[in-house]
Amino acid sequence: MPGLKQFGLIAAVLGVALTAAGFMMSGPDRFYQAYLVAYTFWMGVVLGSLALLMVQHLTGGAWGIVLRRPFEAAVRTIPFMAVLFLPIIFGMHSLYDWTHEAAASDPLIAQKAAYLNTPFFLARQAIYFVIWSAMGYLLSSWSVEHDRTGDPALVDKMARLSGGGLVVYFLTVTFAMVDWTMSVNPHWFSTIWGLLYIGGQGLSAFAFGIVVLVMLAQTAPLSRVVTTHHFHDLGKFLFAFLMLWAYLSFSQFLIIWSANLPEEIPHYLNRWDNNWKFLSLFIIVGHFIVPYALLLSRDLKKNARKLRVIATWILLARVADYYWHIAPEFHRDGFSFSLLDLAVPLALGGIFISLFVSQLRGRSLLPVNDPGLDKALAHHVH
Repeated sequence: MPGLKQFGLIAAVLGVALTAAGFMMSGPDRFYQAYLVAYTFWMGVVLGSLALLMVQHLTGGAWGIVLRRPFEAAVRTIPFMAVLFLPIIFGMHSLYDWTHEAAASDPLIAQKAAYLNTPFFLARQAIYFVIWSAMGYLLSSWSVEHDRTGDPALVDKMARLSGGGLVVYFLTVTFAMVDWTMSVNPHWFSTIWGLLYIGGQGLSAFAFGIVVLVMLAQTAPLSRVVTTHHFHDLGKFLFAFLMLWAYLSFSQFLIIWSANLPEEIPHYLNRWDNNWKFLSLFIIVGHFIVPYALLLSRDLKKNARKLRVIATWILLARVADYYWHIAPEFHRDGFSFSLLDLAVPLALGGIFISLFVSQLRGRSLLPVNDPGLDKALAHHVH
């Protein structure tokens, strides 16, 4: 994938240069805040790929055969993403009020001190990354071994791991999102927070997978395999995940707004006042209404290039959604935007894409011995 590799390298170099300039202008606190947004988004693509990979192993659906290798390449980057988590650890004091000594005098934070403390936080992160890395490694290595041997027992092993793995994924991602994003404001909480991020990760991963698949399908071997019917199916899944994200987002809003509790409602009031309103409106219109209306078209979902444009737009909207969730907690006096808010996602994205391409290169783009491959190849007749 020379095009994607070149894009990743250019984005990484340009992003790092702009990040350095932004760091000198805005300082370390602003850098860590932008890094948290960027990292949570790109790690969401990786974790969403892990979840969809396990779903595909469980269901055996033909839709997942053509995306198997991109998802596996994404999950193989988890150990590298663990290293890229280090800036968040270094910036904990800038990101999380509960790390400050003054937090001990806050009664509400004091009640959560058994959970919100630095040693336990670090221990949890180690557990998350070990679990995610282990699941990704096993699924990927077994898949490669199955390509080589065709042993049907490996298919059963991947399915069994995926069954329990999805439960573990839901639990670990829920706790991770509480740690990384919800604890930015330790006074606020939402019981649907983990599910909201899980739905968003699935949407991000599917959108990223479609963008990659359109590029891969321009050359052999996928050019001989992927048809408009594959893209139509993937477009329907993208639409479904968009609806799931919207449902969870509105459910959280409706529950909090109708309860009107003083410890919960400021989350939305702060994002509607103080010049954050335009971003809130963009999330509603740009992240949901526009892609929803476009994905209603059957012809658009069958058109690979148009579907790639929609998927790319959704990825950009996902970054805005993460920014909308996190940034207002640091800028409660009003909307604030710096060069770092563009540069850091670009730099981290370039690094991730370069890692992704390196993991995808040199491997078969199709699981040649998968029992569902014949069904996927014959998909054009349905």
